[in-house]
Parts: sequence; C-alpha cells; structure tokens
Amino acid sequence: MIDYIKGNLAELNPAFAVIDNHGIGYMVNISLSTYDTISKAGQGNEVLLYIYEAIREDAHILYGFAAKREREAFLLLISVSGVGPNIARMVLSSMSVDEFAAAITNNNVAMFKTVKGVGGKTAQRIIVDLKDKIKPTSDTLLKETEPATSEVYDEALAALIMLGFTQQASQKALKSLLSSNPALTVESAIKQALKMM
Repeated sequence: MIDYIKGNLAELNPAFAVIDNHGIGYMVNISLSTYDTISKAGQGNEVLLYIYEAIREDAHILYGFAAKREREAFLLLISVSGVGPNIARMVLSSMSVDEFAAAITNNNVAMFKTVKGVGGKTAQRIIVDLKDKIKPTSDTLLKETEPATSEVYDEALAALIMLGFTQQASQKALKSLLSSNPALTVESAIKQALKMM
C-alpha cells in the first residue's frame, strides 16, 4: 500500500492533482480542503499527499489528503455501509474535518443531507456508526483570501461539472453567490454552491 506521495505539483484543479515523483505522474483525487491547502504551494513546487488506494478489478484509484486527519475521516466514512470513496470525498469537500466531527457529535443529520448523494438514511447511518469513533476539536478559522472573481468562477464551475452537476445549474448558483460576495475563495464558492443544488 502507498502511504504518501511526495513530489512536484504538475497539475492541479479542484477535483484532482497530478504529482510528479521521479518522472512518474500520479493522478490523485482530492477534496476541496486539500485543493485549498496544496494550491498555496503553487504549480511546480513540492507537495506531500497522504494516500488511500482504492484497488478495483478495472482500476487503481488514488485519493490524496494534505493532512492525516482528513485521511482518517475519509477512512471512517468509507467504513460506513453505503458510503463509497466518491461520497466520502463529497462530504469532505462540503465540510472541514472539524465540521464533520461536530456534525456527528451533534447528531446534525441536516448537515450531511446537504451533500450530493447523501440521503436521510445514509446521514443517520454515518452518525450512528461513527458516533463513538469521533473526537471533535476546536473549530478552525476560515482563511480569508481574495482571488480574482473570474478565476474563482472558472475553477469552481469546472469543479462542479466534474462532480456531476449540469453546467446550467452550476453557472446559476455561482453567479448568484459571486454577485453577492465577490471575495469568495474557490473552495467556499464550491461548498456554498453544493448546498444550493
């Protein structure tokens, strides 16, 4: 099993990163919080991602996390019946690890139901199965950055389309969000758009 991959960031978008390790490019599926963290390193610079390797008959799929805590949350999520890697990644793209822990501790079914692909029964199962395994920590402060609105719009739109939403619905949600709050980061824009869909 691969524990982590360390190498230069060859390509990055909100859904995946390509890490160049000694001339081999590893395509790694990532969450929005990992995207936010490693985008600060910048393309061409060295990054480290902790890996979960999903081995299927037809593919080896890598999921990467900037922090071990996020990988631990991901592993907890996929241990729940009915929650696969893609839903787990959507959950961790819609909320931070601290928000995820707090939602479980506070029996917040509604928060999980805002995630695409998570219905009421799955939300309740996540909470029941993970209640004894989660220890919440203090809330983290949102980082305030102000990238250009057009870049935010383009990247967020691409990410939403990759996550399976239609272009029309994605454009409508993002235009509404960015017109009322032009200082949104890509991560925040996608998270809020996910809740509107």
